[in-house]
Amino acid sequence: MARLARTAGLTDVQEEILSTVRTFVDKEIIPHAQALEHGDTYPADIVEGMKEMGLFGLTIPEEFGGLGESLLTYALVVEQIARGWMSVSGVINTHFIVAHMLKQHGTPEQQRKYLPRMATGEVRGSFSMSEPELGSDVAAIRTRAVREGDDFVVNGQKMWLTNGGTSNLTAVLVKTDEGAEKAHRNLTTFLVEKPEGYGEVAPGLTIPGKIDKMGYKGVDTTEMVFDGFRIPAEQVLGGRTGRGFRHMMDGVEVGRVNVAARACGIALRSFELAIEYAQQRKTFGKPIAEHQAIAFKLAEMATKVEAAHLMMVNAARLKDSGARNDVEAGMAKLIASEYCAEVTQEAFRIHGGYGYSKEYEIERLMREAPFLLIGEGTSEIQKTIISRGLLRDYQSRG
Repeated sequence: MARLARTAGLTDVQEEILSTVRTFVDKEIIPHAQALEHGDTYPADIVEGMKEMGLFGLTIPEEFGGLGESLLTYALVVEQIARGWMSVSGVINTHFIVAHMLKQHGTPEQQRKYLPRMATGEVRGSFSMSEPELGSDVAAIRTRAVREGDDFVVNGQKMWLTNGGTSNLTAVLVKTDEGAEKAHRNLTTFLVEKPEGYGEVAPGLTIPGKIDKMGYKGVDTTEMVFDGFRIPAEQVLGGRTGRGFRHMMDGVEVGRVNVAARACGIALRSFELAIEYAQQRKTFGKPIAEHQAIAFKLAEMATKVEAAHLMMVNAARLKDSGARNDVEAGMAKLIASEYCAEVTQEAFRIHGGYGYSKEYEIERLMREAPFLLIGEGTSEIQKTIISRGLLRDYQSRG
């Protein structure tokens, strides 16, 4: 096993899971990622392989048919999958967040209804907060649900929905009339069941075609348009309205650890490609790795890979312990995404002109890394979260 991104203190079960996933990534993902990514093709065979391995139920409790593993185990699995192809990790990320929200906040009936089928991958989850004009101001959501008897009627438009066409259960944050003075207390999460596919998938619910992206290909990103969509009140997550913001923030908190893990995976793969290429490419009669300029780049890249990995592991372990980890998750997401962009660019530079060719893997990674600077909150949002947490913990006494 390579020296970087190793995690101390893992159980034998965790080590076995990671070994199995690494083998799967090396044999089933990396050899096919380039062709699938260039064709913007959904990785159906890879997804089926993950189902067979039980990865869709990795963190779902054993009583519901899952493996009952920790956030740390999941994050380390995501790191390896993203090392192979980030889009594959995107397929299970939103699924995991919805499963976490159901596990933590769902009613017993909702848990029994969905979690066993989510564990097998029969039910695939996605979640939706963002809107076309929303940005990072979640409390400014416009999509509205109005109570009519035993149902709610939903109208509005959601944006940047990962797995929008390939999921069949979406946790959607919308505005409800709670009469609260603070905007975030007027938000509710609904569990929207829908068929897979595009177009009008249900009366009043449309999933337009895939959004064409610079990177993050293969996995579908869509809008979600509600026009008089009726949904039973029993589909309110947790059974009570007005708690959606808290539910979503809990989901996003673990999502930030996930994004940090994805960034660690891409950075690790970029380093692997760079150090291999640097030992094969020769200039002035010796491998470029023996030139100090390149050797120093490799040293800095490896240090960033290791630092990001350690911060990601720390954030995951804190969440698993039950402690608040908003600051640590924000720090991990911030440093991992920024270092990922830097390490990937250095690997690109080490490849020289070949790095600009679509025949080389680093070209794909250069298009994937920027997404992580935005997903689950920009670096500026992370700094806001971190600074607020620090000011809360280090309040001046005089």
